[in-house]
Amino acid sequence: MVQKVETELGGRALAIETGRVANQANGAVWVTMGDTVVLVTATMGEKPRENIDFFPLTCDYEERKYAVGKIPGGFVKRGGRPSEKAILTSRVIDRPIRPLFPQGLRNEVQVIATPLSMEPACPADMLAILGASAALTISNIPFNGPIGAVRVCRVEGEFFVNPTLEQIAASDFEMVLAATDDKAMTIEVEAKQVGDDVVLAATEVALDAIREMNRIQRELAQKVGTQKVDVPLHVVDQEIITAVRTSTQAEIAEAIQQPDKVARESGIADLKEEIIARMVEDFAERELELGEAVEKVIKEEVRKLVLDKGMRPDGRKLDEIRPLSSDVGLLPRVHGSALFSRGQTQVLTALTLGSMDESQKVDNMEEDSEKRFMHFYNFPPYSVGEVKPLRGPGRREIGHGALAEKALRAVIPSDIDFPYTMILTSEVLESNGSTSMASTCACTLALMDAGVGISAPVAGISIGIMTNADKYVLLTDIQGMEDFTGDMDFKVAGTREGITAIQMDTKIDGLSMEIIRETLERAKTARYFILDTMEQTISQPRESLSEYAPRVFVVVIHPDKIGDIIGPGGKIIKKIEADTGAKLDIEQDGRVFITCVDADGGERAKKMVEDLTCEVSVGETYLGKVTRVERYGAFVEILPGREGLVHISELAPRRVERVEDVVNLGDEVMVKVLPFEDEGKIKLTVKGIGDPTPTGGEGERHSQDRGGRPYGSDRGPDRRSDSVNVRFRPKQ
Repeated sequence: MVQKVETELGGRALAIETGRVANQANGAVWVTMGDTVVLVTATMGEKPRENIDFFPLTCDYEERKYAVGKIPGGFVKRGGRPSEKAILTSRVIDRPIRPLFPQGLRNEVQVIATPLSMEPACPADMLAILGASAALTISNIPFNGPIGAVRVCRVEGEFFVNPTLEQIAASDFEMVLAATDDKAMTIEVEAKQVGDDVVLAATEVALDAIREMNRIQRELAQKVGTQKVDVPLHVVDQEIITAVRTSTQAEIAEAIQQPDKVARESGIADLKEEIIARMVEDFAERELELGEAVEKVIKEEVRKLVLDKGMRPDGRKLDEIRPLSSDVGLLPRVHGSALFSRGQTQVLTALTLGSMDESQKVDNMEEDSEKRFMHFYNFPPYSVGEVKPLRGPGRREIGHGALAEKALRAVIPSDIDFPYTMILTSEVLESNGSTSMASTCACTLALMDAGVGISAPVAGISIGIMTNADKYVLLTDIQGMEDFTGDMDFKVAGTREGITAIQMDTKIDGLSMEIIRETLERAKTARYFILDTMEQTISQPRESLSEYAPRVFVVVIHPDKIGDIIGPGGKIIKKIEADTGAKLDIEQDGRVFITCVDADGGERAKKMVEDLTCEVSVGETYLGKVTRVERYGAFVEILPGREGLVHISELAPRRVERVEDVVNLGDEVMVKVLPFEDEGKIKLTVKGIGDPTPTGGEGERHSQDRGGRPYGSDRGPDRRSDSVNVRFRPKQ
């Protein structure tokens, strides 16, 4: 039987129904808004998995290009690896629902969200999060929801719930919030340096909409009437926990207070093995439970240390940041590089600059676009002292890379001010908490080292929390143990002017507005301190680019002149590139980006483009080259690809019997432009400007140069590009 509930979100009708499709799943909903339709299913395995110490939840956002009437690009039309957008959406589905399952649940749970139809004005990702909650809420799977999820943007000072893609593009603030009726479960923010008050105000706006979304989910669950199944939960025997606590509490309390991560983890691991060996006779064949009991007591002792004594495992104060250090310019052949360390978290970031045509094409469900600024994050196993096979980036690596990229996007110069493609690559060399925020700091330093004119430096910090029934304690700059044993990871990045990015996830049933407000204030203080330290290393972008970075020139022409640069079959543009070693990238709006490692080659290419697209004026004088000789006159190329006829009667002030008596093929001759013929053909003369005898030179035009400028210094070595690509790209 089909059951359906409806409401309004951001001025548009929202409907959730169940019973129509996918009825063999534990829960399935069909979420509709406008022409966007998302199917979300929730399924649970029949039996708990054995010998695991975690909840096996999997969330997948499955993009289908047919939903927007597209055929997938590339050779494989079936589609392949999920896009970055799909991976990030899968993560944001997972984070808010995971804490709401019962502790000790070991049955596999899988949530799959599939957009079946999508209207560009109504993105599917928020409906996927809502659908995940709804499918779990109406199912028999134990789940302490529901939650709602909305996107809020600010455009010209006004907040919009469920904004269109156009509103998102025009906004200076974008938030994704998933929450229960009054507590935030996850927060994602990208902003253009906004104050804490904007984040708090947007949270209130989002919560108002979320309460209504939660109401209709409860209504749908009541209509369906499914009872939650009684699933056996994995619980460590309290007798074992008590025995471990009684006999080892003092040892564990001492072991966790070792400041050095490596020594602490090694000591705890050795102590754990010793405790198990010591107690195994009392609990025969229960080594696994003994190990879990030790882990629980370790967690108890860390939380007791923080909550009851106000102390941290490494001896820091609650609001104290670990020692900071940074350096730039470590890699001589790299366009920009930086090393940032915060305690035992260390990140090396390298920046590579390239031409505009090296940007990344983004082909997702929402829109086709190109990215000229990217950040990639790598987390090798040696960073945590482990030995593992190297594989491609996982969801965590992609998520951390995207967070730092989002934090920096607000300060990156436009393609007009800095016409380069930029790729930042962060290598985590040591990890002990919040490597994503360390990457953000290292990226800022690398950009300034490269001479990229960012509008302001960006720094990031992670704030943690530990709670009990009636108390909570915030921890600035959490390390690995505090993240593992704590209840929140609240990352905030920004400049001195304001916030540029936030990512928050929690292990408890959400954060109140009071906690959010206090966390933002704590993060601001820490951010300013980190910025002070970073600016001691480098306070502003370098004045010039690396000598190994390419130089880019920009010439703006009328779009109607694009064909003049390309020429028949690309003949003219290929010649420019071959003669100068430059690479030309032409935009449909008339911007021509000229990239060349050799600045002199770029200057010559720029002049050729200007000459090709300039207007030839009557009375203007040129030094041209004779390209063709006919009985009635000589054709002279006055600009690249532009030639005119000097009639035999205009070759000299006297009568000329034969053209060859005055000029020959290949001669250079000074000519003046006569009034144009009706067909627009160029007529030239040598009369009145002196001797037509060749004078040498490269055919330089005797008129005013029209500008165009290089980006960076002119220190580049004399190298030529191995390949040349010219293409049209949509105006952004």
